[in-house]
Amino acid sequence: MQDVLVVGGGIGGLTLALELRRRNIPCRVFEAAPAINAVGVGVNLLPHSTKILAELGLEPELARAAVETAESHFYNRFGQLIYREPLGRRAGLAWPQFSIHRADLQAALMQRAGALELGKQCTGFEQDAGGVTLRFADGSSARGAAAIGCDGIHSVLRRQLFPQDGPPRYSGVNMWRGVTRWPPYLGGATMVRAGWLATGKMVIYPIRTHADGTQLVNWVFEIETPQYQQWDWNRKARVEDFFAHVAQWRFDWLDIPAMLRAAEMVLEYPMVDKDPLARWTHGRVTLLGDAAHPMVPRGSNGAGQAIVDAHALAEELGGKEPAAALAAYEAKRLAPTSNVVLENRRNPPDAILREVYERTGDKPFGRVDEVISLAELREISDRYKRVAGYDRDTLKPKEATR
Repeated sequence: MQDVLVVGGGIGGLTLALELRRRNIPCRVFEAAPAINAVGVGVNLLPHSTKILAELGLEPELARAAVETAESHFYNRFGQLIYREPLGRRAGLAWPQFSIHRADLQAALMQRAGALELGKQCTGFEQDAGGVTLRFADGSSARGAAAIGCDGIHSVLRRQLFPQDGPPRYSGVNMWRGVTRWPPYLGGATMVRAGWLATGKMVIYPIRTHADGTQLVNWVFEIETPQYQQWDWNRKARVEDFFAHVAQWRFDWLDIPAMLRAAEMVLEYPMVDKDPLARWTHGRVTLLGDAAHPMVPRGSNGAGQAIVDAHALAEELGGKEPAAALAAYEAKRLAPTSNVVLENRRNPPDAILREVYERTGDKPFGRVDEVISLAELREISDRYKRVAGYDRDTLKPKEATR
């Protein structure tokens, strides 16, 4: 087979390169950036994606770099515990949940995926019965058996395939993200969701553990905001831009204002996605990850779905001619990822917080079971796992870690 041409050297593109090379399928990966820098903040790898990365031999490296997240906790903005549940191996699954810095994950993937062709900004493609030709801004081109758009929400390949697609859809929620070096909280392996979008919500989880015992803590603040600036992954911001909303969030398990004031970096961008497409594939060209199904980051699932995409596509390319393989991949992954995009809008795991906010009128409660039953809480969480494909029935459990 001619090379498979992969446009984009992010998590999806690099995982696809690993999956293809594992099957002895030649590929080339083209990245628009002239250099790979340590950008971004935290990523959660749920068990459906760590299963795939473990099969690629990456689990030891990820375990050294990441925090194996043990539990998920949900709180209201008054610091009252609503619900807690074990995660990954602690929940009896055969694979962990890892929380990791995006740069650490990308470095682990790059070490095995081989050299990227940097500074290769794709401007478009042409295809015929024999293959695909990619065109680049520097005037060069590349010819291969198929082209896979792994180039994110602003994908050049997606724009050519679907010229009427339009810009990303703003959810009405603005986000600030950052990292802070901080002592461990709640045992050092807990993902926290607290508050609600109407008055401010936070997601907090550690992504590195340092030799001195401190951790790099990833945090996200989200709030409903009518206006927003043009979307940009790396727009610098300040804690002061939103600090008034969380200035009183001092709990016995974490002094959130103090942690925020110690932040090493702060980024701001609106929470956006796109409506699911009716198709991804045209002949020998298809899309993967955020290029195919950008989703609002409310279920820790964007990177995971790209990794699952990569595995599914490589499996099909290993046994079929390119056009048939791409069509089979789309048939396998289009509906499940569309369901995740829509579920992230309607009922992601933090819908637990919405229910308590609405039922209490945003006031402290006496006992949480007087507000919402344990069965309801568990069903909100379990439903999302089923939609996203990392529930116990999909991923075979094993005896829980003690």
